[in-house]
Formats: sequence, structure tokens, C-alpha cells
Amino acid sequence: MTDTAAARKQDRGFFGQPRPLATLFGVETWERFSFYGMQGILILYLYFSVADGGLGIPKPVATGIVGAYGGAVYLATILGAWLADRVLGAERTLFASAAVVMLGHIALALLPGLVGVAVGLVLIALGSGGVKANSASILGMLYERGDTRRDAGFSLYYFGVNLGAFFGPLLTGLLQSTLGFHIGFGLAAVGMAAGLLQYAVGRRRLPDAARAVTDPLPASRRLPMVLVAVGALVVIAVLILTGVIRADNLVLVVIGVVIVAAVVYFIRMISDRAISSDERSRVVAFIPLFVVNAVFWSLYQQQFTAVPIYTDERLDRRVFGWEFPIPWVQSINPVFILILSIVFTAIWTRLGARQPSAPVKFALGAIVMGAAFLLFLPFSGTGPHGTPILALVAIILVFTIAELLISPPGLSASTKLAPDKYTTQMVALYYLSISLGTAASGLLAGFYAPKVEVPYFLLIGAAAIVVGLVLLAVARPVLRLMRGVR
Repeated sequence: MTDTAAARKQDRGFFGQPRPLATLFGVETWERFSFYGMQGILILYLYFSVADGGLGIPKPVATGIVGAYGGAVYLATILGAWLADRVLGAERTLFASAAVVMLGHIALALLPGLVGVAVGLVLIALGSGGVKANSASILGMLYERGDTRRDAGFSLYYFGVNLGAFFGPLLTGLLQSTLGFHIGFGLAAVGMAAGLLQYAVGRRRLPDAARAVTDPLPASRRLPMVLVAVGALVVIAVLILTGVIRADNLVLVVIGVVIVAAVVYFIRMISDRAISSDERSRVVAFIPLFVVNAVFWSLYQQQFTAVPIYTDERLDRRVFGWEFPIPWVQSINPVFILILSIVFTAIWTRLGARQPSAPVKFALGAIVMGAAFLLFLPFSGTGPHGTPILALVAIILVFTIAELLISPPGLSASTKLAPDKYTTQMVALYYLSISLGTAASGLLAGFYAPKVEVPYFLLIGAAAIVVGLVLLAVARPVLRLMRGVR
């Protein structure tokens, strides 16, 4: 063990974890405040009538836009990872990406109508992709491969994520319902500015490895890459102007791009002769985890598509005679995360090497998520605003348990299974599975309506359970492919 590795293992200055985790914890807390605060009111802004301050877009198109945007956020992790590995390094990419996110929220707050939506969501998607890929990658650098604190550290990091996710919808939702949508978007911009300032102060404490460019782009290839990027932008602009890419088919475009990107990534890594046989086997092992994770997120991310519509039309939001804002429902999940992440952190820490393997955690996450959708069934047919708030709270509690089984371990697994050459890009591949699931959540939510609740919740929930059971059945062969990683 090197002196640096020994120092990392002995550093327990932040709740038993390495001190630099505090910097990543802080920037993610504020970034998630702005991200979820904005997303909590986004779909309402799209489908609310013009008289109510919205844009009056049909609900199936609105859910598709939200799903496509969410998918684009995670798709953009490819660009963020590539810039980190080949041009800037993870730490500098993270800083620049956070600045782009802030500009996106400012655009949503200041620019009117669809112009603000287009400019703001594009900037936020691009910036968030860089933040997501690189913050998780840097976090992985704080631990040696065999450090049993890793999953606990990711759970603590997830605590920070959900601290921001709790306060974001509460405050932006309150401002949106009292002062208007653009004031709510403005608060999200202020939150991101606070996160950027906090990161600028603490970034010097991050490990030197975070500043390294692991696979530098040769100078001779820089101009061609710039030309390729410009060409891609021109093609996208032409497709939009000619009507090939439209608001009503945008989600399908994103799903198609994500699938192609994932296949290319897997083929590139597996066929790379520079990686060892053990590393190649671990990449192969990640394929079933990728699929199950996508299925999980296609249900989970309906918290931002179908569930807000359900809240608007089916939920009784009256508390002591006062009807609370629709976005406040988005803060229920973070409350449970804030409580249960501590429990899960303690469990994984206590179990250490005896905790369930990554395939088993992924399988259980999908099964529990499917069960959560089945819990909507007893409340179907109760009439408009007939579902009690406690029923939805209980369902989201099950959402949360499923999330904690699969999400922090998923990030952790992507760093443990990554070939040394593809450390950040493996995290991006993990986020591609979330991208696929998030885009699919928007597509699926387009079929939701109160009159088809029973088949909607039944079919989707049962499908997730079946997928989880299949992975559970093949967990041992997948674990053997992971070559010593659990």
C-alpha cells in the first residue's frame, strides 16, 4: 500500500469518510436543490393553461418533453466523461459544468415561453451531465478498490443529494404557486450559484487524480473533434427546422440515441485490447445490471411525469382546509431518503464483506419498485381527488426503499467494475442506463390516464418484478464474471 493509499484509509474526518467528500457533498446538495426544484414545477409549467401561467401543451407531449430532457441529462454524462478523460480532467470539468447549469436556470427564469424552455433545458442537461459523471467519479477516487467504506460513502453522498432534493421542490413550489413559475425558476438559479461558490472554495482539497487527464486527446485530433461537434450541432438544427425532430417525438429520438450510444460503449470497452481479461469480464458483468437499472428508472422517474399528473387530478391535497402546492409531493421521497440512507449506511457498514452482492441489490431494487406500482391499484377508481395523501406517502416510501437498494450501490458498482482506462466513462455508461429509463418514463407516462389506471399500474409493476426475478436467478453467474468485485 502506498503512502497516499494509507493516508486515504486513515482519513475519517467527515463522518468516518475522507474529508474531500464534504466538498462533493456540498456541491451535489446545491446542484440537486436547483435540479429538483426546477423539475418539480417543470411539467406543470408545460401543461398548465396559459391563464394559469403555463404553456398549455397537451399532457402526453409534456410528459414526453420531461422524459426526453431527463434522458438528455444522463446522456450528456458521455460528453462530461469524455471531456474529463481526454481534455480537462474530472475536477475542472465538474467546475465548468456547474457554471453551465447555473446559466441554464437563469435562462429559464428570464426568457419567456418555449424559447426559455429550449435554451434553459439544453444548458441544464449539458451541465448536469458533466456534474453527474464527474462528481461520482471523483468520489470513487477517494477509496481504494477494497475499502469497505465505499458503499457507505456513496450512501452519505446520496444523503447530500436528497437534502437538496427535499428543499428544492418545497421552496420553488411555494414560489411558483404564489409568485409565478419564473420566480420559482429564479430560485433554482440562486441555489446553483451557491453550489458553485461552495465548490470553488473547497475544490483544492480534492485528490490530485481528479485533475489528471487519463487518456489525453492528441493535439492533432483537437481540430477534427471541434469540427465533428459543430457538424453534429448543424445536423440537429436542420432536423429540428425541417420538422424531423419535434416536441411530440423528441422522447423517441432520445431513447434511440441512448440505445445506440450504450451499444457502442459496451463494444468499445469489451473489444479494447489495452484492458485486461479481468477488466473485460467485469464490463460484460455490467450488461445485465445496465438492463435492470434501466427498467428500474423507467418506473422510478415517473415521480416527475405520471405522479405529478396523478397528484393534480387524483390526490386529496387538503391539509386542515389548505391545499398544498403540487410540487411538494416531490419532497416526500427525499425525506425518506434522509432518514433511511442513514439506516442503509449503517447496515452496509455493519455487514461489510457480508452484505448482498451488487446483482442481488439490483434485483431486489427492481422487484420492490414493481411492487410500489402495484400499491396504486387499491386506490384506483376512487374518483377525482379521492386518493388520501397518506396512501401516496406510503407508496413513495416503497419507492425509496427500492431506490436505496439499487441507486447508491449502482454508482458504487460502476466505479468498482470500471477498467482503469475508462474510470469516468464507466460512470457515464451507468448513467446511460438511467438516461434510457428516464426517457422511457416520459414515454410510458404518456399512456397514463385515470380511466386506464388499473392496466397501467398492473402491467408496468408486474414487468419490473419479472425482470428483477430473472436477475436474481442468474446472480451467481454474474457475480463470477465480476472477478472478485461484489
